[in-house]
Amino acid sequence: MERLENKVAIITGGNSGVGAATAIRFAKEGAKVVITARREGPLKEVADTIQANGGTVLPIVSDIAKPEDVKHLVEKTLEVFGKIDILVNNAGVLEAGLKPIDRCTDEDLEKIINTNQKGTIYCIREVSKEMAKSGVGSIVNVASIAGLMGCGGAAYVSSKAAVIGITRHTALRFAGTNIRCNAICPGTIVTPMVADSRPENLDPDMLGQMAKHGDLKIQPCLPDDVANILLFLASDESRAITGQSIACDFGSTL
Repeated sequence: MERLENKVAIITGGNSGVGAATAIRFAKEGAKVVITARREGPLKEVADTIQANGGTVLPIVSDIAKPEDVKHLVEKTLEVFGKIDILVNNAGVLEAGLKPIDRCTDEDLEKIINTNQKGTIYCIREVSKEMAKSGVGSIVNVASIAGLMGCGGAAYVSSKAAVIGITRHTALRFAGTNIRCNAICPGTIVTPMVADSRPENLDPDMLGQMAKHGDLKIQPCLPDDVANILLFLASDESRAITGQSIACDFGSTL
């Protein structure tokens, strides 16, 4: 307990799934948690849960695909808590199906890249400026096994591969300082976002190709499994680790 005592953590996509589990876990470990997402109702529910358990939380409605929203998120966090020690870039979206490169649409590209890629970069850009002033910080990006293995829709794969790339870039930029950047690459996670993927919407050709590169009999991750890894990378226990992308899929893609 209290592994994040006196730390201030921003968690994007903090209204459900991995983001909610991470926010609740971080608060239990002593962090002052800032959660952000587009939907106010679910965000408030997570905040209420944290407060009911004695945690400190600040919910802020924002869309990380909008640079002005990200700037407001950082400014409000500094106004309330005075610093930012941890950033967890968890917010992300999926396309409606596993559309391969020859079938992906411009609409999918715009939606997914704006949030998954640009939104992550916007958050790192603004938060890293503040971390550079204090000389300390841990940034953890939630990428995907799709970004490592190519197993997913083309737009989603490209966005998560970009997250892995910006992770290494950010780590290199701040190497030798106390500012770190790492990524985790979960396999399938049991979350509401994944549950909304209807079988009839999945591209059968892409699904068949993906089956060649993964053991579908192995259990998927739960949000708490991912939150535990995020906790380690956010904490000082992992201070020697930077620029790494860690797969967490129970070995399904080995």
